[in-house]
Amino acid sequence: MLIRHGQSEADFPLTNLGEVQARRMAQYVKEHHSVEFIWTSPLKRAYKTAEILQKHINCKMEIERDLMEFNNGVLAGVSKEEAKILYPLPEGGRRPHERIQNGESEIEFRLRAEHIFSKIMSQSQSYNRIAIVSHGGMISNILKSYLQLPMVSDYGFPTDDTGIHLLRIDNKRRLLMYLNKTEHLVGL
Repeated sequence: MLIRHGQSEADFPLTNLGEVQARRMAQYVKEHHSVEFIWTSPLKRAYKTAEILQKHINCKMEIERDLMEFNNGVLAGVSKEEAKILYPLPEGGRRPHERIQNGESEIEFRLRAEHIFSKIMSQSQSYNRIAIVSHGGMISNILKSYLQLPMVSDYGFPTDDTGIHLLRIDNKRRLLMYLNKTEHLVGL
């Protein structure tokens, strides 16, 4: 199960709405899935979401640094308008192998997702159901890894705040049970 953090602004704690979203997601997971272990990004918004889930379902949790969002280097904390002026995109856009200054390239990000997904799968074999709480870009790359999509592709998997993706490995077949489920947010 892949879960995106609740609403936040950059690497600040969850907003009030984000905490409500996380509590609703946690209640939904408690009622519909029996998660035994949680892996989480250390960034505040994901960690708090995972902590809320952990309190609802009472299971073990581990922080994994490689679950952090895309390292956008010098663009961190810079508005899109400022970035266009201070760090304009190269003509034709940034190629997948080109790093953002002090950051990572799209290929490096995907490789990080491949690495951490493999690590989590090998270290979680004693659990039937795990949850990974992370960020939209990382979740999209984990899904690409899970589906064994090419390193560079036009595919993407958007995830809303506290959106849930349910994956299942059944007799070595990789199944997508659902993507970006947010029914727990109805009425917010």
